[in-house]
Amino acid sequence: MSEAEKGRDVPEDSHSLQGKAFALLREMIADGRLAPGAQLLEAQIVKAFGISRTPARGALRLLCSQGLIRERQGRGYEVAGEAAAGAARPAVLDAVKIPSLPHWERMYSQLEQALCVATISSTVRIVEERVAENFGVSRTVVRDVLARMHGIGLVTKDTLGRWVAPQVTPEVTHQMYELRWLLEPSALLQAAPHLPRALLEQSTATVQDALDGFPKEGFDTDIAEHDLHVRALSFCPNQQILHALGRTRMLFVPTRYLFDPVLHIPLDLIADALREHLEIYRFLLDGRVYHAAEALEVHLRRADERWLQRFNRGARPEARPMPDYLSELD
Repeated sequence: MSEAEKGRDVPEDSHSLQGKAFALLREMIADGRLAPGAQLLEAQIVKAFGISRTPARGALRLLCSQGLIRERQGRGYEVAGEAAAGAARPAVLDAVKIPSLPHWERMYSQLEQALCVATISSTVRIVEERVAENFGVSRTVVRDVLARMHGIGLVTKDTLGRWVAPQVTPEVTHQMYELRWLLEPSALLQAAPHLPRALLEQSTATVQDALDGFPKEGFDTDIAEHDLHVRALSFCPNQQILHALGRTRMLFVPTRYLFDPVLHIPLDLIADALREHLEIYRFLLDGRVYHAAEALEVHLRRADERWLQRFNRGARPEARPMPDYLSELD
């Protein structure tokens, strides 16, 4: 793998738990604290670093994509390389703690989920001072969070300068999905020559593992979505296409909350989407890139239909009340 390719696999946010775990493990491998042959298990990372399974799994997968560790048959990972002759058994992972997240990261997902639920049925205003009071942070932190959400189109400002989250209607999502099925296949065709085979094999294994015994405890659909629609497409050299697709990132947000009592969709639809991912990866691994692009377009058109089903299920009278920092706009 080239240095340019490796660079693409580095987490976008080095301050996230996944980014911190990745950086710390990479440093421990580089300085010999984790020698060739040392075993790394997801549960071990969780315990040693004091983090959840999702960032631990993501960090291990990034290390694997860079060739720093390799998978063991059903037994986690081990540090790549040949152990020195006569070397002692590699030490287990040090019990270290990753520093806590900044204030904005600790509140981001909770506010994000509240907005996802609320905007199914209406456009809402976000009241800065009440958000600050609810999460025990400053108005500056709240503005930082809202600015990040504005970057992916989740919130905007109205003519009065107030933060609002527009209602996510079937019409709006259909238009965004149409943009995706027009652009993503082209991006995939351009990305394909630059995609490391190890990355494709790893993503394929992740999806296959999720489908084996689905639904599986601890499975994170956000990782699967990110792998195909962000990570793989990031190898597309046309930055204008990627920039345009960035406007549709808000469609990824509710996948983090598929099992939310308001936002959830039937498990069989989630499994169908994963099978479509698997088909696309297999085409890519076989070198059938045009088939992969066609399968990606079909997948996105079907995803549009699945979104409509989510709306039909989500717009229910028993939906939970909004928190007091959100107010419905007419």
